[in-house]
Amino acid sequence: MKNLAPNIFRQRLLVEGFYGINVDEKTIRQYFEKITSALGLKAYGEPIIFSPAGEGKKENQGFDAFVPLVDSGISVYVWSEARFFSGIIYTCKGFDEKKAVEVTKKFFRMREAESFSF
Repeated sequence: MKNLAPNIFRQRLLVEGFYGINVDEKTIRQYFEKITSALGLKAYGEPIIFSPAGEGKKENQGFDAFVPLVDSGISVYVWSEARFFSGIIYTCKGFDEKKAVEVTKKFFRMREAESFSF
């Protein structure tokens, strides 16, 4: 991928995996608190968490969430039936990717996970 804005620092990390805990809105808020603290990132607003509440396909039920950071944001997507998590940490400040993956895997008790930075 061509870097269209080399003068703007961006770090992006995608973490996906199958989780082993019960996930609800409270869990997602706790994750945002845990990951921002672990990476030294600062939220400047409350997380926004949506759930389709039965609209759409059954297999796509779960949560879509975002927390704004002073240095960009974190988005997560949760499929409840499949017990699958997909999260993107997008910052204009450097962070420890290995720690981000470890914290996410441990928090969600992921039995299988992958990550990709871009």
